[in-house]
Amino acid sequence: MTGNGLSIKETTAKVIEEIRRVIPADRVLKDELMSAHTSFRIGGPADALVICSTEEELAAVLGICTSHPDAEHMLIGNGSNFLVSDDGYPGIMIKLGGDFDSISIVGDADDGDVMVRAGAAKFLSGVSAYLTEHGLSGMEFASGIPGSIGGAVFMNAGAYGGEMKDVVSSVRLMRPDGSEILEMSADEMDFGYRHSMVEESGLIVVSVLLKLSRDDPAEIVARVHELQERRNSKQPVNYPSAGSTFKRPVGGFAAALIDEAGLKGYRCGGAMVSEKHAGFVINAGGATAEDVLSVMRHVREKVYENSGIILEPEVRLINCKL
Repeated sequence: MTGNGLSIKETTAKVIEEIRRVIPADRVLKDELMSAHTSFRIGGPADALVICSTEEELAAVLGICTSHPDAEHMLIGNGSNFLVSDDGYPGIMIKLGGDFDSISIVGDADDGDVMVRAGAAKFLSGVSAYLTEHGLSGMEFASGIPGSIGGAVFMNAGAYGGEMKDVVSSVRLMRPDGSEILEMSADEMDFGYRHSMVEESGLIVVSVLLKLSRDDPAEIVARVHELQERRNSKQPVNYPSAGSTFKRPVGGFAAALIDEAGLKGYRCGGAMVSEKHAGFVINAGGATAEDVLSVMRHVREKVYENSGIILEPEVRLINCKL
């Protein structure tokens, strides 16, 4: 029982009803399967998935959720780095859409670079296409990364020598209870390897101000195509996954350690260590969250036996654990 005499399930139901007073019913989806909202295509139902289209809506939903601390809630972004339990999520998933899926040039910087504002829900592929169309360079590295720019800022996503910290000028953030909007500089974001201060603070990315340089669109396209070809040739892009399953350990690479342990192709149920890239656990067909966790546990155990290194998950585990 919670402090108000209701069970957690009853409290969550009460929160959902309050949210329906500020969000249209067609954007409050009860018992929504998270397999439809994650790149792994895995996950049982959340009590509700709420889609917020404006900062005002997001602030209202966060205010309602935080006024009932016994009811769980979290943002899911594009779900490209999530593994959600087969039991689902006992609470409210919040997803951004509408105004958060915007991008526009906002002006020139003092040094001649161009400032672009992108909403947190904008897919990286869409950001890349917009920048290429306008002859703006600096984010070619992110063109093939699945997910939204908000999620990319959250974890300082990177590839092929580039990271979000290289192009972020500032980030517009909302407090966890929806009470205030902040604008924080890149320096204040404490960017590190697959890390930003957002992870610890609970602040929510609503938009990002990017600083980019002008370049010939044809040359940008050529670089994007080159990186996409490299990605497609080395990564299992034709299978559902959450990208790199484990973080890069100090002094090594997760994929190399997994390969050296002879684990390429190792399989539990529908989950498998990719034979193309050992750093990816893929949904090879009908995988459950428990299948993926079983593979991850085995990989961690064997890599530790072989190298003495403990691999840490890069994928975010929701309502499940190793």
